[in-house]
Amino acid sequence: MSTEESRHVYRLHSTLELPLEDLHDHIDEATYPDGVSDVEITRRNNTLILKAVAEDETVSKYTPTAQLKASVTENRVYEEDPDERHNSFRWDEDEEDEIESELVEYAAFKGDRETVLQNSLLQYEMFLVLCKIAEAAEKGTLTAITEFDDELEATRIVEGEPRPADIEVVEGPRDHSSSQGGVNWRDNKFISD
Repeated sequence: MSTEESRHVYRLHSTLELPLEDLHDHIDEATYPDGVSDVEITRRNNTLILKAVAEDETVSKYTPTAQLKASVTENRVYEEDPDERHNSFRWDEDEEDEIESELVEYAAFKGDRETVLQNSLLQYEMFLVLCKIAEAAEKGTLTAITEFDDELEATRIVEGEPRPADIEVVEGPRDHSSSQGGVNWRDNKFISD
């Protein structure tokens, strides 16, 4: 795992959603990055955990590898858009027909790095798995700043489509005069020598 030192995920924000069935199909057919032999999916109530299985057999089974965490939600999916149906005129119908629908479970990878991507061993590799999931998702956005071989990279995937992204360094909300508003501990009359 010597390459682990040169790969980091610094910032990550995700609003990805995809049907749980599509996620399982994607994971079953996926090819994983070097270092990851498989991804185990575990469900605990409404939480889904995708855990990396290390190729390196010297890694203890008690060492926590990187994992992706998603919440599972149910959404009703209609065959016909109910808004369009109400806007159309139907003179010949006395009763309103029931619109065909079904409940579909979705995996929602929503939040920042610590919420979505946890543990450091194989973290960059699991980030690459998340990028492939983002490309399979039709809804949501994935943005990230990563480092690979001492180079910062920006990633942005919107509704399944990779988009150009840049890293911009800007001054934060603090200004230079903020040091004036703090407590000067050296000249504080309440602290004695």
